[in-house]
Amino acid sequence: MADLAHVRRVLGRALRLQCPRCGAASVFERGFRMRPGCPACGLVFEREAGYFVGAIYINYGLTVTIALAGYFFLEAWLAPPLAWQLTLWGAFTVLFPLWSFRLSKTLWLSLDHLIDPVGSPGGGP
Repeated sequence: MADLAHVRRVLGRALRLQCPRCGAASVFERGFRMRPGCPACGLVFEREAGYFVGAIYINYGLTVTIALAGYFFLEAWLAPPLAWQLTLWGAFTVLFPLWSFRLSKTLWLSLDHLIDPVGSPGGGP
């Protein structure tokens, strides 16, 4: 089991969009284009087809949680018209997943690395 400092370090790398194993290189080349692997340590990022389906759940969960919390917060604080709320949160649910796409992929990669540290002592192949 990983200690808390290791978990914080790996999740910090995810927030910076870096390799979860070494933190020396970015997971993305540019834009939405992901590197096949880490140029520094050789960690393969996409191990099989459908590997990042979990990242879709992370992205969806973040989007829904923020949109619902935001809706109820604005409703309680400002009580704006329903049409205004639907327009705001409808646009949010379209645009936010595009912004958080890269973050959700690195979070998924980091969570997988914490659970099954491929290439680390005691890890998988």
